[in-house]
Amino acid sequence: MTKQINVGGVLIGGGAPITIQSMTNTPTQNRAATLDQIKKLAAAGCEIVRVTVPDMEAVRALGKIKESSPIPVVADIHFDYKLALEAVAAGADKVRINPGNIGGEDRVKAVAGACRLHNVPIRIGVNGGSLEKPILEKYGKICPEGMVESAFGHIRLLNKFDFDNICVSLKSSSVPVTMRACQLMSQTSDYPLHIGVTEAGTVRMGTLKSAVGIGGLLALGIGDTIRVSLSADPVEEVYAAREILKAAGVRREGPELVSCPTCGRTKIDLIALANEVEERLKAVDKPITVAVMGCAVNGPGEAAAADCGIAGGTGEGLLFQKGKIIKKVPQDLLVDELFKLIETL
Repeated sequence: MTKQINVGGVLIGGGAPITIQSMTNTPTQNRAATLDQIKKLAAAGCEIVRVTVPDMEAVRALGKIKESSPIPVVADIHFDYKLALEAVAAGADKVRINPGNIGGEDRVKAVAGACRLHNVPIRIGVNGGSLEKPILEKYGKICPEGMVESAFGHIRLLNKFDFDNICVSLKSSSVPVTMRACQLMSQTSDYPLHIGVTEAGTVRMGTLKSAVGIGGLLALGIGDTIRVSLSADPVEEVYAAREILKAAGVRREGPELVSCPTCGRTKIDLIALANEVEERLKAVDKPITVAVMGCAVNGPGEAAAADCGIAGGTGEGLLFQKGKIIKKVPQDLLVDELFKLIETL
């Protein structure tokens, strides 16, 4: 059980549901474009969004964006502590910084004070690619132990100024390094963890790496909020995050499709059948499991845990519910009959 922080009304840690985050890729100074993207992200299922704040123009835009954003807005700050102060004053729901790279302790003290006054959490973001030189010299390479040491150094700095409203992230482009760093942090602290694999890549490879890294940690009970980092439209990050949460068994929303691999017994175009069912399930919001099996011999048995499903045969197939066969159906009516059944569930 981790500590709990409140990000604009969305709780992270302390047993709260695991939340989905993303980050806009529009210039924050372009308020209309940024707000439009935030609304699209929220519609896709994003629950917290981060925007970059590189200058004062972006800070001014942040204030206006926050007024109309449907979800909490996090200010991403690097190096300039004044931007952090102004972002908090403008209404940011959380600030993402590395306390060690915004200058002397007096500046860290000022940021901690402002965040404490406005009850704004700080996410300490440790990235393997930007570890401090002394830590790299100590360990000789980017490693989980060095990332955790860096995180605790930043935590101590904030604690020194009576600030503990903290969330921590430890990210690397390496899945094993990321996972081990988060495991070590989880074993040695109770701060809520924002997890993700940074610079994961394109939709295909990035989703795979994120599924292994984020999904693996979630399966171990580690992680309080997630962000999938993709070189793609940020909406794709949200879609991937939702599927990872479902695959890891920590969130049940909407239907889940299970389908068997094809084999020599398959007498129907199973791939096309599964794709058709998957597409039509997008219009279904029931938390059910739907199976598409290629073999009528043992399909219903293998998919007994599914709420309903179909199994192909030669010219006809089976419609089943909870592993029990309901009726035989002509092959060209299988999908329609399946969705008639789904409507009754």
